[in-house]
Amino acid sequence: MADTEHVDCIIAGGGPAGVVAGLLLARGGVKVVVLEKHADFFRDFRGDTVHPSTLRLLDELGLYHRFARIAHRQVSNISLMDRSGKDFVLGDLSRLKAPHPFMTIAPQWDFLNLLAEAGRNEPGFDLRMGAEITSLIWEDERVGERGSPPGSPTGSPPADRHGSLPNDGPGARVVGVRMQGPDETDGPESVHELRAPLVIAADGRWSIAREEAGLPVRELHSGIDVWWFRIDTEAVLPDSVAPRSERGNVFVAIPRDGHVQMARLIPKGADERLRAEGIEALRDAVAATFPALADDVGAIDFDDVKLLDVRRNEAPRWFIPGLLCIGDAVHAMSPLGGVGVNLAVQDGVATARLLAESLRAGTVSTRQLRRVQRRRLLTTKAVELLQAGIHRMVEPVVHHGGDIHPPAALEWLLKKFPALTVIPARILGMGITPEHAPDFARRPERSQPDLIDQRQ
Repeated sequence: MADTEHVDCIIAGGGPAGVVAGLLLARGGVKVVVLEKHADFFRDFRGDTVHPSTLRLLDELGLYHRFARIAHRQVSNISLMDRSGKDFVLGDLSRLKAPHPFMTIAPQWDFLNLLAEAGRNEPGFDLRMGAEITSLIWEDERVGERGSPPGSPTGSPPADRHGSLPNDGPGARVVGVRMQGPDETDGPESVHELRAPLVIAADGRWSIAREEAGLPVRELHSGIDVWWFRIDTEAVLPDSVAPRSERGNVFVAIPRDGHVQMARLIPKGADERLRAEGIEALRDAVAATFPALADDVGAIDFDDVKLLDVRRNEAPRWFIPGLLCIGDAVHAMSPLGGVGVNLAVQDGVATARLLAESLRAGTVSTRQLRRVQRRRLLTTKAVELLQAGIHRMVEPVVHHGGDIHPPAALEWLLKKFPALTVIPARILGMGITPEHAPDFARRPERSQPDLIDQRQ
């Protein structure tokens, strides 16, 4: 027999989208459970860029003073860097009319721990680490594969080629999840059920909930993968996250205290071939691109080089009755431009603002879920378009060598009229439809004169 628990909202995934949505909903009086399958927030691949809109959100939540204590670096431009070390500015964040007109590079695990700590002060916030959903629970379900709804032998409602799904009705509504916790065995007696009027799937690009619900994704072009590794060093590198090329090798360096997090962009599917060239080829490429690291590259070993399979995709539809997908679950982004965290956070804010009142009342309609997707769609499409442009500039260098440079017409336009750099900065840094914390989630900033804003 399954142990069943009832709450107002279930969130699968403890990344930026899930934790932000959970914190805001809890501040709005919603009893919410956030399920994170890992025991902590530390990952090989975590986006570390925190954009101006997210910094403003921290202001509104009364948390910026805590964030300012996290070791972070500030970046004012979204740019490309050629082998001469010269930046070409695509987006000038300093031109934004925002409280914090820059983005920061801060460890995502520190950012998420800060939000989780704030959530623990809310009676309705329940973050369960080491807890993973195993399947969805469907209304009026019969016994079937993975708790499938009636008439669906594959375990999810049928979707046509356009991504349309059944309307409200028996068997088509999600009413909860089954989960496996860290202290439970593999036996059927360990199954725990959570039921709620809404399940929010914020469980990333490989979303279990989205897949079981039959929500298709459309793959967008990406011709690169990424090698991800760190170099322990005391060398000082520029505070820039611009891709940098040298001899056809393209790297992004993220300086941190005591080490540099490195991303090498490689052709899609080239991992095995490049590893066969030997570790010295990678060490030489790093030293040639970043001479300041030449004395430290000897410690690089392939055992510590992780492969990120870069995917870009989008889901035509984000919801079915009882289930809403947000963040990477419906619009996976590549690491270029550092846009994924910002989009995920904004999704979480919009979700909480638009749905908190209904969740308190215990019911959420598909019309309300559609409002969330419509609200977020314009900014998502615009960011996808800009990121596709960055890929078109970087990928030829990754595959064929040379220098990274923008199209001649764009380069002339932005150099002739530098004020235009505020447009991509606005789209990437704030969003076309920027999200503000709802009134019910706002808290006054605590006065702490000993805390110095690291902008100074």
